Amino acid sequence: MVEKKTISFEEAIRELEEIAEKLERGTLSLEDSIKAYERGMELKKICSERLVDAEAKIEFLTKAPSGEVVKSAVKKKKEESSSKQTEEDLF
Repeated sequence: MVEKKTISFEEAIRELEEIAEKLERGTLSLEDSIKAYERGMELKKICSERLVDAEAKIEFLTKAPSGEVVKSAVKKKKEESSSKQTEEDLF
């Protein structure tokens, strides 16, 4: 197993895709399927954390000429479509 600090986002996504393909084929034993699922959940967490970090960096780097952070550059699609919150409510 690759530690979360040494695996890149791209490698984690690639491994997640491989796990999904194996599970979809249905050729793994129950025990191997459970192990693959557990690893997939670890990888999902790693990817989610990396995306949150990336969003925070984008927000930090996206500033108006006045120095004000432009928060509209970082929106979550789920929240956009499911509710009509103001941008300030999202952050």
